[in-house]
Amino acid sequence: MPQPATRRTVIATGAGALALGCVGCGGKEGGGTTSASGSASAPASAPASSPQESGAGGKALAATSDIPEGGGKVFKEEKVVVTQPKKGDFKAFSAICTHQGCTVNTVADGTIDCPCHGSRFRIADGSVAHGPATRPLPKRPIKVEGTSIRLA
Repeated sequence: MPQPATRRTVIATGAGALALGCVGCGGKEGGGTTSASGSASAPASAPASSPQESGAGGKALAATSDIPEGGGKVFKEEKVVVTQPKKGDFKAFSAICTHQGCTVNTVADGTIDCPCHGSRFRIADGSVAHGPATRPLPKRPIKVEGTSIRLA
């Protein structure tokens, strides 16, 4: 004769099912801070931007002259920020703040700034200049070809 399910069995089974159901769910925290997520989002935007594509690389972001020396520019749609810490030295980072997943919105005074809680990241390496964020912005691959900056 089978025994009735205990409350402990029902709760454990429900928690397991919930965990399995959420395996593919990505929240802001995980979605913006992993390179796999950044890679996954780049191809999704590629078909919509086919006029800016070339056979040699990814989506064209900007001309090198659009990125100020000692500053940078945020590309919200692509979720990337491109900086030029020194003349001719271009860097790219995720535009998703590692604190709580907000999109950074400005580059000023040598930092990439998040409007939500005031985190600031250094333009040279994406490291934290001012919290509450504790992790740097992940690097994003770019290619500089002549005067064009493209996602790699």
